[in-house]
Amino acid sequence: MPLKKCYHPKLIEAGCDEAGRGCLAGPVFAAAVMLPKNFSHPDLNDSKKLSEKQRYALRPIIEQEALAFSVALVDHKEIDEINILNASFKAMHIAISKLSIEPQLLLIDGNRFKAYQNIPHECIVQGDGKYQSIAAASILAKTYRDDYMNQLHEAFPHYYWNKNKGYGTLLHRNAIKQYGPSSFHRMSFTLLPEQMKLELEFEK
Repeated sequence: MPLKKCYHPKLIEAGCDEAGRGCLAGPVFAAAVMLPKNFSHPDLNDSKKLSEKQRYALRPIIEQEALAFSVALVDHKEIDEINILNASFKAMHIAISKLSIEPQLLLIDGNRFKAYQNIPHECIVQGDGKYQSIAAASILAKTYRDDYMNQLHEAFPHYYWNKNKGYGTLLHRNAIKQYGPSSFHRMSFTLLPEQMKLELEFEK
């Protein structure tokens, strides 16, 4: 089923999405994208449904064709301070504030959002698979965050962030168990399952 070009044909819309909300390490990224009403690309879709190669191929097309776009992040320390939900909202707010054109309507991926100034918004569950602008935002947020985690990997190679991007894979959790958390881990998250924690305590 092709993605919808817009929610309201007469309003200037910005699609918003985030990446990295469920990760154990690193920042949460958000993007806001305003596409022309006539924009179309056969590969555009929810970033999770695309290969890495497809995402990186689409990014320059989105950036070139967009009326405006912006990417923002909130780091792991602030995530620990204000919680991941508020950090996701804040990252989206920053991205929206950096747009060169003020949108008249925000299309938000998900079921919750904290209103930004006086701009109306619509929360759309799985919106990144329904609307072009949200899909485009999901691709930018994901690829910019992946770039960030690939850079962090250079300094912390034993966590394999170039492969897991900070998500709680078995390899990542085993590395936390072996080396302990890094300075980029989210300490408010459950980094290790209880069984691993018990084993660590026992080993001491």
